[in-house]
Amino acid sequence: MVSRDEHSGTLSGLTEAEAKEFHSIFVSSFAVFTLIAAVAHLLVWMWRPWIPGPNGYSALESGVHTAQLLTTSLFG
Repeated sequence: MVSRDEHSGTLSGLTEAEAKEFHSIFVSSFAVFTLIAAVAHLLVWMWRPWIPGPNGYSALESGVHTAQLLTTSLFG
């Protein structure tokens, strides 16, 4: 069991003003992080969708074939 400091009256040791300041910084940092993550996911989705289209993942086969030819020409 965590014992409380008799002088501060809280488990964290922060005053109410310090706790409110920390909370506001934490919430704003979390909002910025969430916004950056959402934009990053949107950009990746625009680049390469995660759910296949009507032809499935057959569009990737040409890229795999090109990579195979390139690898064979470089190392084979």
